[in-house]
Amino acid sequence: MVVVVGVDSSPIAAEVLRRAIEEGQRRGSEVHAVHVLRTPVVYVETGMNLEVLAVAERSSVWEPLEPVIAEGGVPVRKIDLDGYPPDTLVSYVTEVGAELLVLGTRGRGELASLILGSTSHRAIHLAPCDVMVAKVAVP
Repeated sequence: MVVVVGVDSSPIAAEVLRRAIEEGQRRGSEVHAVHVLRTPVVYVETGMNLEVLAVAERSSVWEPLEPVIAEGGVPVRKIDLDGYPPDTLVSYVTEVGAELLVLGTRGRGELASLILGSTSHRAIHLAPCDVMVAKVAVP
């Protein structure tokens, strides 16, 4: 049994991960914390070193989450993927046969979500498993 949680460098990521770990404990499941890197097209077109950018991005995601992982009490596997976050997360939960996908919401509002997209909204409609959207107050 696997619980998958989408993580990023946002201020709510640690709390979303905690909630996924709590679900993992309740279900007796391993937790897969998945970070999906979506490289903006502007970086590709400028010829920037994308590997350096990816390492920096992943470091900014995982370093603040290490204490949460260490104190979690369930096995947490860190997964780094590339792509469009909602579709990549749904593909991953399908691949591993996850029973639950946990995501956070940033509470951008309808207009901003329409323009910027909503990972949780898209994943709810595409995921083959239950999706828990954790509404976390931004610190």
